[in-house]
Amino acid sequence: MDILILGAGGHGRAVCEAARDAGFSPRGFLDARAPLPDMLGLPVLGDEGAHDGGPLLIALGGNALRLAAAVRLACPLPVLLHPSVIRAGSAEVAEGAVVMPRAVLGALARIGRLALINTGAIIEHDVVVEEAAHIGPGAVLCGGVRVGARALVGAASVVAPNLTIGADAVVGAGAAVLADVPPGARVVGVPARPVN
Repeated sequence: MDILILGAGGHGRAVCEAARDAGFSPRGFLDARAPLPDMLGLPVLGDEGAHDGGPLLIALGGNALRLAAAVRLACPLPVLLHPSVIRAGSAEVAEGAVVMPRAVLGALARIGRLALINTGAIIEHDVVVEEAAHIGPGAVLCGGVRVGARALVGAASVVAPNLTIGADAVVGAGAAVLADVPPGARVVGVPARPVN
């Protein structure tokens, strides 16, 4: 499938490589900072105004930015599932979600629209990752965890079974989450504790 990629930064480059591995044919990037030099052998075609209405991979790291772009552009949002992903047959992945290399999606896992499951993350059985949430590289969500919309679970963090990470919450890199995290809260450390 021919596709454009919104975002020519670091995450955009990672998405481009994953898209190629998954059989997509990226035609180029869109980026608000255009004009920019070619990226990974592809042109940066301009800002969002250069979008032709076709399928788009939204490669913006900011959770709210991904959602806002999807609303503005109102176009087909394919799922990007890297071929190295281990996906249970019962795992569901919604439109616009990106699942990067070596991630694991367990039984009955549900990945929401525009969610980002980064490299090597483990999403165990019955986990729900809501719309536009981001699970960082190497993070582990144990069985039954629920991650709210636009939340960020940082790289190499671990969330114990059956906990809830509220909408817009942030779990710092390397944290060990042993209790629910309220919406909008920020937690860090081992065990994870709130910070201002």
